[in-house]
Amino acid sequence: MDFLLTIQTLIWLFPIMFIIHGFEEIIMVEKWLHNNQTNLYKRLPTKIANRIVKQFSMTTAQFAVAVLLIFLLISAATISANIYFYNGIATNLYFFIIITSVFFIHAFTHIGQTILFRSLTPGTVTSLIIIIPYSILLYRSLFMAEIVTWKMIIICLPFGLLFFPIVLIAHWLGRKFIE
Repeated sequence: MDFLLTIQTLIWLFPIMFIIHGFEEIIMVEKWLHNNQTNLYKRLPTKIANRIVKQFSMTTAQFAVAVLLIFLLISAATISANIYFYNGIATNLYFFIIITSVFFIHAFTHIGQTILFRSLTPGTVTSLIIIIPYSILLYRSLFMAEIVTWKMIIICLPFGLLFFPIVLIAHWLGRKFIE
């Protein structure tokens, strides 16, 4: 039972880990884009650089709204996963696995951006010291308790692609709520 409580605690920590990471991005993204826009065009094809500049050209407040909307989705996934422990239905874990997998993979994009741009990018510090260690601990615990299997992970990974339009919509709504 203590082991299950530990896993439940790890699951409940997910929104907290996300918001710490989100705060780093909120604090840094507007200034970083302003200071590094020229570098984007030097290192990326023009079409991709234009897309990134368009996607992330927003105020700190607008970006914060987008993070809040994603936080609500993450909170729903966390609640869904914890329902598993109350009724034992494994399907409640799939939404959580999809979202946490995207979060884990997302951490590596920050590291790749930092390497590509030769500049500390928003989200890199928390990716290294929070997201990656937390994700490894979470999945290690879920696998050891046989709550999650590789089959479940493989089933969930393609659905992670559905998260990207949600992020784009959250950014769009952030711009619309605060113009």
